[in-house]
Amino acid sequence: MSEIGDLDEGDRVARLNRDCFCVTLDQTSLMAAVSAEADNAELVGALLASTPNLFSGGPVFISAVDLRAMLDVVAAIEAAATIPAYQDGVLRWAPAIARPDFGPRGVFMGYDFHLGGDGPKLIEVNTNAGGAFLNALFARAQGACCREAREATGSSPSVAFETAAWRMFLHEWSLQGRSGQPRTVAIVDDAPKDQFLFPEFLLAQGVLERHGVKAWIVDPSELRMREGRLEHDGQVVDLVYNRLVDFALDAAGHEALRQAYLDDAVVLTPNPRNHALFADKRNLSLLSDAVMVAGWGLATHHQRSLSAIPRTRLVTAENAEELWAERNRHFFKPAGGHGGKAVYRGDKITRRVWADIQLGGYIAQELAKPSERLVKVDGEIQSLKLDVRLYTYEGAALANAARLYQGQTTNFRTPGGGFAPLFVV
Repeated sequence: MSEIGDLDEGDRVARLNRDCFCVTLDQTSLMAAVSAEADNAELVGALLASTPNLFSGGPVFISAVDLRAMLDVVAAIEAAATIPAYQDGVLRWAPAIARPDFGPRGVFMGYDFHLGGDGPKLIEVNTNAGGAFLNALFARAQGACCREAREATGSSPSVAFETAAWRMFLHEWSLQGRSGQPRTVAIVDDAPKDQFLFPEFLLAQGVLERHGVKAWIVDPSELRMREGRLEHDGQVVDLVYNRLVDFALDAAGHEALRQAYLDDAVVLTPNPRNHALFADKRNLSLLSDAVMVAGWGLATHHQRSLSAIPRTRLVTAENAEELWAERNRHFFKPAGGHGGKAVYRGDKITRRVWADIQLGGYIAQELAKPSERLVKVDGEIQSLKLDVRLYTYEGAALANAARLYQGQTTNFRTPGGGFAPLFVV
């Protein structure tokens, strides 16, 4: 690889992703980072050890040009979300609870991309994107894998993640008209100890408590509304870091949280409006429609950036026959889906599955194939698919990571796969 410095940016990225098999995840450094980051380092360490495919051993390389293009897409979507015509369009299919605007913008937005020869393609947007705290921890355990990688990349793990994360929560607090800082925060998910990313909740709890906040990790059924206040175990909850996938807060056991949100009794982030504006997959049918986008009055460079979204259509009774005929060119996803569940590549769909899809509630997104990274697993070279996730707040990057996998979607079950650090060439 000694000649890699003589290649242009794109060729260097391709060469590094093909030929760099150095293992950069140092377990000793990882556990040292765990001890520094988590109040309960022993528990976090045990949980990480029980999820062997959470972290990939090697990095993924990306060009600075592609990274800039992805950030431009983020900026364009953030700009579109402020336009009344766009808001009217997406709120048509959003639940009523998404209509009030209490101010917060949503912590840890996640923008997922596939990389290709014609530039990055935005696949989806998530409002409660998991992995930011874990990847910040992971970055601390990384070292440059070899001389060529050090020469090819100018990036290093950010040491400012915790500060940026704390400022983000503070800003959400102030956007809802609160002063000072929250005294208490509930990190909320259904059965949180059973969640695959429970170690991340512990890391988030540690960050918040180091900034003088009492933080709990709770199931929403443990919350109560009492005298106009949201409480946990008799103590007032000021802010909720929301990791639920019940985006409308209408599931059983979520009643107290829903009422507190509607009564402005708690700062909830991300909240139903954040999801409606950014992460409902039906929104992509608007954002990928060049004619519609042109009518919003967006700046020309934002319109150009939105062309990186594969053309997306709602599946309806009227277009079902056409989409079935063209199914090999599409991915089919539930509009309110998450975590890659019930997602189908068109050429894999059976007639039985299609009977459910054509009933509605799905989008058809033009296929944007993922790029690949060669890795060594037990001494054998394997080709894994990859996507790139940018974690952002108000359009600004907080962290980034790649995810390596086999199959149709990311699954954290692939040997050699999982979150991987992103090195920028």
